[in-house]
Amino acid sequence: MSTQAARSIDQLKDNALTDSIAILDFGSQYSQLITRRVRELNTFSELLPYHTTAKELKRLNPKGIILSGGPNSVYEDGAPVCDPEIWKLGLPVLGVCYGMQLMAHQLGGVVKPAEIKEFGRATLTVVHHGSLFKDMDPTIESWMSHGDSVVNLPAGFQITGRTMDTPVAAIADEERCFYGVQFHPEVVHTVGGQDIIRNFVVGACKVTGSWTMKKFIDEAIAEVRQRANGKRVLLALSGGVDSSTLAFLLHKAIGDNLTCMFIDQGFMRKNEPEWLVETFERDFKIHVHFIKARDRFIDKLKGITDPEEKRKAIGAEFIRVFESESRALGPFDYLAQGTLYPDVIESAGTKIDPKTGERVAVKIKSHHNVGGLPEDLQFKLIEPFSKLFKDEVRKVAKELDVPEGIRVRHPFPGPGLAIRVLGEVTKERLKTLREADWIIREEIKAHGLYRQIWQVFGVLLPTKSVGVMGDQRTYQNQIVIRAVTSEDGMTADWARLPYDLLEVISRRIVNEVPGINRVVYDITSKPPATIEWE
Repeated sequence: MSTQAARSIDQLKDNALTDSIAILDFGSQYSQLITRRVRELNTFSELLPYHTTAKELKRLNPKGIILSGGPNSVYEDGAPVCDPEIWKLGLPVLGVCYGMQLMAHQLGGVVKPAEIKEFGRATLTVVHHGSLFKDMDPTIESWMSHGDSVVNLPAGFQITGRTMDTPVAAIADEERCFYGVQFHPEVVHTVGGQDIIRNFVVGACKVTGSWTMKKFIDEAIAEVRQRANGKRVLLALSGGVDSSTLAFLLHKAIGDNLTCMFIDQGFMRKNEPEWLVETFERDFKIHVHFIKARDRFIDKLKGITDPEEKRKAIGAEFIRVFESESRALGPFDYLAQGTLYPDVIESAGTKIDPKTGERVAVKIKSHHNVGGLPEDLQFKLIEPFSKLFKDEVRKVAKELDVPEGIRVRHPFPGPGLAIRVLGEVTKERLKTLREADWIIREEIKAHGLYRQIWQVFGVLLPTKSVGVMGDQRTYQNQIVIRAVTSEDGMTADWARLPYDLLEVISRRIVNEVPGINRVVYDITSKPPATIEWE
């Protein structure tokens, strides 16, 4: 079994006293979203590899199973399939898109290429409400994405929903509590999709909804105390929501055995390094070792314009500073990281100590995009948030009374402004972007929109454009405003900011920031673009 699978199963074991739902991942872009939707019902859920065996699932004792969508066709050679013994566990199962087709295929039904492929919005007509569509409207606007369809049902199943182009759009075997939907209830485009998931999780699986952030905090504190066992823990504080909330939790758990280190590499936003250290020390009585290293990092970026080279240079220098400072402050037995659940899924930046079975650090987590720790710095890892999504960490922060200024802070990349200054990074260009970025965020907050936006920031372009200021021709720099809405950062849409707000921001930047004569607004979603420009 893969490290990720073993880790995921261990996490479900940790929640043995809590009702849980196991989600088998067949490669859908929405698999993580299913996990989040279940957790919104105060029910722990974990994304497991599709090949997780029935024996392993039985040991985990989940209340139900969800089969995700996926890009394959069930009748193709090598298509991913689940252990057929799963159907004998006596657990409720919900198949979503590919998961429904696989359910039908493995239980004796027939799946074929659809005569009309269905993508996007489609009106679902509920022909039998049953458990899955209980108390729902007879027509539902659903989100389809499939090229195959179920044409013959397995024994014991009936059609519960259809669309104009898909006669078999939802199926159910009520006696065995097996359900399938050809559409994606987890996406916001499906109206009432969360009600469908609730009907399965709460109705069919009979969960109690006992997994709360308060319970998570109590368990995490107890686990940290047990693992650290009086030994010292080092936390590299970035100032973001994850590491700051982790500092609060660790301080509550182990007190002065926690050492926080903040490396000021010169790429933070205006006034942030000073505010961070002052806030932690004055208001929260958590001491932070403030490492001033701005000149070192700026020197390493001289002449570099390629974004990947920037990241590598910043990462390499971060390692050198981290190594020397941690040894000066140490020794430490544990390194704490604000690793989130998506990081665990997407990153292979750790390995398992064969002697102890514990994860050991071989690099700072990919969420920070700053490269890896050297092999000879083998701390054992403490990662209490490795089960959580970003929005869940914010809930933890609220439970811990983390100040709002930290709790609602927008995501910020590890390399900071260095990858928002396109082209070569200099002190002068950083100062220009800092001032423009400050104005952008100040006006967004003044207009009461900060919490409605996932991320908003400025980008300094490496090109100049012609302008006219005071009847004089100018040839100066350009600032891009980037603002997006999102639930988790995996996908994002450009924010529809009011025109009068954009006008105020543009006027202030041009008037108050020397060297800027043009402001533009990025109206590209993710995909096809990314949120960051580099």
